[in-house]
Amino acid sequence: MSIARAVDIPVLNPVKTGPFRFRKVSGKMLITNDLGRHHLLDDAQFRQFVTGELRPGDVLYERLKVDGFIRDQIDFDAVAGVWARRNKFLWHGPGLHVIVTTLRCNHRCLYCHASALGMADASTDMTEETARKVVDRIFESPSSAITIEFQGGEPLANWPVVKFVVEYATEKNKIAGKSLWLNLVTNLSLMDDEKLDWLLKRGVNFCTSIDGPAALHDRNRPWSKGASHAETVKWFKKINAKTRNKMFRIDALLTVTRLSLSQPREIVDEYVALGSRGVFLRPLNPYGMAVATWNKIGYGQEEFLVFYAKALDRVLDVNKKRGLRQPFFEQTARLYLAKILTDDDPNYLDLRSPCGAGIGQMAYNWDGSVFTCDEGRMLNRMGDDTFLIGKVGEGTYAESVGHPVVRALAIASNLDNQVECSKCVYKPYCGICPVQCYKDQGDITGRMPTNSRCKISMGILDLLFERLQDKRNERIFRSWLKKRKGENEKVAALYQRG
Repeated sequence: MSIARAVDIPVLNPVKTGPFRFRKVSGKMLITNDLGRHHLLDDAQFRQFVTGELRPGDVLYERLKVDGFIRDQIDFDAVAGVWARRNKFLWHGPGLHVIVTTLRCNHRCLYCHASALGMADASTDMTEETARKVVDRIFESPSSAITIEFQGGEPLANWPVVKFVVEYATEKNKIAGKSLWLNLVTNLSLMDDEKLDWLLKRGVNFCTSIDGPAALHDRNRPWSKGASHAETVKWFKKINAKTRNKMFRIDALLTVTRLSLSQPREIVDEYVALGSRGVFLRPLNPYGMAVATWNKIGYGQEEFLVFYAKALDRVLDVNKKRGLRQPFFEQTARLYLAKILTDDDPNYLDLRSPCGAGIGQMAYNWDGSVFTCDEGRMLNRMGDDTFLIGKVGEGTYAESVGHPVVRALAIASNLDNQVECSKCVYKPYCGICPVQCYKDQGDITGRMPTNSRCKISMGILDLLFERLQDKRNERIFRSWLKKRKGENEKVAALYQRG
């Protein structure tokens, strides 16, 4: 994997050369601007661009002009339109609302971010009264699209409240008329045919965790009743068959631990065999049990990037064998590629500037406490209530979204306020998670030169731009971004956060 190296920069022509950022990637000079436009130039082309030697009529000049890189040829009306389209999320209220129905869980995952409790302790089961107040608060958001995501613990351990929220939210939406998307994040071990039929009739989407082949999955995600992998796969396949070609469906993701690093090919092949439409490779996050078990399951950023590169290349090999009509994607890459290759931002909350905390999402704990995001709720379980912004039934929606903490996070996650980020070539495609910065570095602003998440993001983007230089890879990447007939923004709700 290539990294940026010192580059001899020719003298800039400030009259001809428009705003740009640059980085050397795999022998080419990558240039980007705030519209998200990019070009990969050889050394001669880069020199011509910077010095203003390109002339009207030159192929490269015309391409750079269209993309806003030629200063005296910038169409400001067009630029404003593209910028507004790419940042349309700024005009919406919180769209993702995470509801923690209980902290009980029958799994003991090595990296459990939620710090779950045993099944016998029902003290953290959300009541129907609290659930009603939560849904009422959710529908105060001005967003025209609402995603309610059930989290835990294991949400199905409090099945009555899951049912109540689905029914009550659906009823309220008959008047509100919003685009409502219901997403159940579950390990599937408490699923049965009666629950499944009920959920399918109401168009609930499913998301589960499959960490790879059985031995790996079962080591990462121990289950009190035996083989977690077998039970999860059984229900995954059943739901996948029942929801094929429907707007609501099941997807899976995995958390990469040290145990995963030696199995990139096997993990990808497991998802292919499952009939999944893709795989989502997520690094460990520093919350909950992952902190206590880090010496056993943790790794460095470079180790993850080596794993990720091998896994991505395996995904590309799968696509080359299957053809463009049967795309199989890697979701982290797909999110970045949507920002690189299109003007339609996928609204993935961790890759926004400013981030989604409090203005793109809210998390509601089992007791009705409101947090800026689910990560803020996880920190609360670790004894830190920094990101608590209210409680349903006490105060108002406006007080929560206008909370000083929300304002501070918006400022801290604005990339223009970060010295390193403001000049980074990947600024148009990236975002800061100030909660992660706070947890890792003790400051919501973060210090990017030593930030673990930044290093992983930079490495993945380097890798993508390297692979984009191969036209066959580019065609595969573009096939991942094609929408099925009738597909709309609700599908993006599946992956609004990691």
